[in-house]
Amino acid sequence: MDRGLYIAATGMYAELTRQDQLANDLANSSTPGYKPTRAPQTSFGDTLVTNAQGQTVGSIGLGVQVDAPQVDLTQGPSIQTNQPLDVELIGQGFLTVKTATGTAYTRDGQLTTDANGQVLTSTGETVLDSQGQPITIPPGSSPQIGTDGTITVGGKTVAKLGLATLSGSIVKLGDNLFTGTAGAAPAGTLVRQGYLEGSGADAAKSMIDMIVSMRAYESSQKVIQAIDETLQKGISTGSANGA
Repeated sequence: MDRGLYIAATGMYAELTRQDQLANDLANSSTPGYKPTRAPQTSFGDTLVTNAQGQTVGSIGLGVQVDAPQVDLTQGPSIQTNQPLDVELIGQGFLTVKTATGTAYTRDGQLTTDANGQVLTSTGETVLDSQGQPITIPPGSSPQIGTDGTITVGGKTVAKLGLATLSGSIVKLGDNLFTGTAGAAPAGTLVRQGYLEGSGADAAKSMIDMIVSMRAYESSQKVIQAIDETLQKGISTGSANGA
């Protein structure tokens, strides 16, 4: 394959990956606790270019590769809701939840309860306490949640939110859930009742980045078209001279 075609094609692939991530950011710009994913783009490396005499005349890149995606865990903006079951985590840490496939973690503190008083996430996962057990509060009650995650109803302690740190490779599972190597509750993390952590994606910035990415993709397309036209001309000229 012509090296220029390969380089342009890798650039287009990298921008398609970037656009998928930005589209996801735009769709979740108002999702509490959402964390954007970034996949850095790096060069495959350079190769030296020499002339007919073997002298080095410069170097040329070998294209772009997309590195492993990384979750941006930067603290999102604080949103006051005054809802008793809304909690914002200030600092590192995740709420522990139970899903159909096992334990997962989330920063989305928009909690609710079912008819039996069991505490759930906004997407229906069971919220676990510090002992790994489901949390149940009296239906219709208005709980108080302390800065350490302790839940009290009528002055009586009901449970304590299960908080955990995640390390290693943190992977998104969908529905604002994450998985990774879980550790003990993070020191210094505060639970703030009546607030939510806003999305880590900024809609305006994501839109601008999307436009920039689309322009970069179009530029790579034009490069491929130009190379294709040049090759066609070369083939046509060679065929004419051969005739």
